[in-house]
Amino acid sequence: MTEYYYSTQPTAAHDEQTFSFSLLGSNLRFTTDSGVFSRRTVDYGSRTLLTALEQATIAPHKILDVGCGYGPLGLALARRFPDSQVTMSDVNKRALALARRNADANQVKNVTVCQSDGYAAIPATDYDLIITNPPVRAGKKVVHGILAGAGDHLVSGGTLYVVLQKKQGAPSAKKLMEATFSNCQVVLKQKGYYVLRSER
Repeated sequence: MTEYYYSTQPTAAHDEQTFSFSLLGSNLRFTTDSGVFSRRTVDYGSRTLLTALEQATIAPHKILDVGCGYGPLGLALARRFPDSQVTMSDVNKRALALARRNADANQVKNVTVCQSDGYAAIPATDYDLIITNPPVRAGKKVVHGILAGAGDHLVSGGTLYVVLQKKQGAPSAKKLMEATFSNCQVVLKQKGYYVLRSER
């Protein structure tokens, strides 16, 4: 059976590597491994999403990173907003272990890392910012579940930011977000990537 980065328990042989990357003005050090998404560098989609957030006027208190992988998005935002509380979730146990190690290695204290399939293990409903670089290869049903479910976990006025490639479903995601939230903006287009924003 083919194994993907959205597997719960990857069995691929470990092949850890560590690299540094500057995100939102902070130099962060990441350890990655086989069986996780974009293990050689911080992927372009995540960087595009952070660019859009950097351009936004936001001061979030509670942030949820759905599909956090080894942690680049959540840790960058936690460092940028030290008074916030960031929850980072994923189904991939190997990725979550790396996210915890990366939080410790970068001395980022304002994060909680938890295993969750979508929002199944996310009890809180008071986030003012939810972000996701969704697992496109897990299929449209999974991606759309993450987008549609966000509204149940956002405060009134809270925002959802999503990055997707146009060729991998950004237009249909925009329609779904418009139907769910009655609003959706394309706040950034960059090399085929769209950053979509909806407000609850």
